Formats: sequence, C-alpha cells, structure tokens
Amino acid sequence: MSTQSVPQIQKAWLILRKGKPSDVLALKQDVAVPSKLSKGEVLVRVQAAAMNPVGYKVMGFLPNFIARRPHVAEHDFTGIIANANGTELENGQAVYGFVPVQLKLKTKQGSLAQYLRVPASHCVPRPSTLTPTQAAGLTLSGLTAYQALFNIAKLEPGQSLFINGGSTAVGIYATQLAKAIGCTVTVSASGKKEDFVRSFGVDNFVDYTKGPVHEQLARNPPSPKFHVIFEAVGGTDVALYTSSEAYLAPGGIFVSVGIHPHGGMSGYKQALHYLWELNRPSLFGGIQRKWKLILVAFDRESFERYSEFVADGKVKPAVDSVYAFEDVQEAYARIMSSRASGKVVVKVDPTVE
Repeated sequence: MSTQSVPQIQKAWLILRKGKPSDVLALKQDVAVPSKLSKGEVLVRVQAAAMNPVGYKVMGFLPNFIARRPHVAEHDFTGIIANANGTELENGQAVYGFVPVQLKLKTKQGSLAQYLRVPASHCVPRPSTLTPTQAAGLTLSGLTAYQALFNIAKLEPGQSLFINGGSTAVGIYATQLAKAIGCTVTVSASGKKEDFVRSFGVDNFVDYTKGPVHEQLARNPPSPKFHVIFEAVGGTDVALYTSSEAYLAPGGIFVSVGIHPHGGMSGYKQALHYLWELNRPSLFGGIQRKWKLILVAFDRESFERYSEFVADGKVKPAVDSVYAFEDVQEAYARIMSSRASGKVVVKVDPTVE
C-alpha cells in the first residue's frame, strides 16, 4: 500500500471523558489520520481490534487531566502497514501488536480507529495462518500471561501451575504457554466451561460453582504442591492467597493480574484489608508464600519470545465473539458481563475474516 492512498480523515471511537463506555464513548466520522510520524513509528491500517478489561477500567477511574481525553479507545490491534517510515517493517505487511496504557496517554492513539500511529517495536509480523479477527486479541492478554509466568514467577519445564480464571483470555494464554514447556496445569472455571478449557491442554479442573476454590484446593491439595499460582481473574478473593500454604509449595509464588476485591466490606476499607492480608508480616500471622502483582509493560524481548510461541502454533487465539465496528458498545457489554470465554473482537474493516 502506498502512503498516497491514506485518507486525511477516519472513523474512530473516542473516549470523551471519565465514565462507563455507554456514557462516554462516541463514534466520530472526521478524526484526523496521523500525518506526521516520528522516527521509528509506523502507520497501521487497522483491520481488527480487541476489548480488554484495562480499557473500560481505566476509562472509568482515570481523571481527564491525566488521561488527556478525548483519545481513541483500546489497545490490541492487527492490521496492515500503511507507512513503514523507514523502519524494518514494510508497506503492506500484516502485523499485530498493542498500544500500552502509558503510550496511549502520551499519543492519544488507540486501536478502535481505522488508522493508528505506533512505534514499529510494538508490532510483530502476523502469521499467514491467522485471520485478522484471530490475531486481534493476541497481544495484551498473551503478553500479560507470558510476563507473569516467565518474567515474574520464573516458571520452569515440568513444574505445576494453578490458574484461577482458566476461561479468561489471560488464563487461556497462560495455559497454552505452560503446556508448551511441559508443565502440569490445573485451572478453575465454571463447570459449563470445563470442555472448553480442557481443549487448550488443561490437566486438572476445579469448578468454582461447587464451592470456594481455596476450600476445594485445601481439601484435596496436589502432590507435589503447586509451584506457581496465577490469579488471572484479578484478586477477587484474598482467601485464595491467605490459604495458599495448604496447596502452594514452600518457595512457590502467587502472581495476580490485579486487586479487585468485592463483597463483605466496601470501598477503601475493603481494599485496605486486602492489601494488609497480602503484605502482613510473618510476625503478625503473615503467609509464608511470595505474592507479586503483574503490571504488564512493553518489553520487546518478551514480545518477540511470546510471538515465537504464536508463530510456532503453540499459542492459538481464543475468540469469544466478533462485533462490527459500529457495535462497539455491545462488545463492551459482552466483556463487562464477565461471561466471555476468550477475546471479544471488533472488526474495524468490515471485509476481513
């Protein structure tokens, strides 16, 4: 594709202010297409994008003066290089990648637009075996899983891993990464999704609808105990950590994608209780297991290594549903329902598969 074929204006979903997607998102028809690229940046013609929990969560809590709204929504994308701008990429090349939160706050660029300006380092070639809707949601969830398991937990071949939230996108990618290096994987999910998660190689399954997960694990701990526990839901129940000595091996590590407690206490009181339990010194009955929080950040080395798993077919896409570009609000409703199994994808280009 030549740069001459790039239009001056485009359609894009803009976040106008802080709040819920249904209240603050607007589809604009006349948003300027980025015309000036800095050294190392490329222009991508976006074919498909994917929803992420971080998208609506940041939308709902980050003040306007920090977020520099209005800006384009979302992070994950796949598309075609429209202007390689002298980088190692080529015009017409199919790529996938993501816009980290920090970068989006700086550039106001997001994936729910027809064109996206992004550093070339944030893109990798898309395997020819993947369609745009399959590739759209690979990066943010997959890189979160990769960094949690390998950069933080130092997961090794042959070890045992428990994933709380095995049917989430992060949980699905974590399962595949762990199985790719020969680990034993146990996950929790609703019993209705057991066949689905087992299709990704899960060895053992815990149905959270049959009782609190920590109680089920404590009654029937694995032998040997788990080397790593990955909380892929986001810290919904502190008891999974505070009871972990029963099923997490000494020297094992508990990694969580976030802290989102609910129920019982409310507001700041509950959050403070959660943080106290996570960090309580052993002198006061603290847990003799490490707890770490994964805050995914752009890391080219991790991105390239993760993309090798994708290119080799060891990590396969997990797509829950696909929506038209005009139906972004419905896509947000789907991901916010917490019922999605895998990624919720939006076709920016209606002609792609």
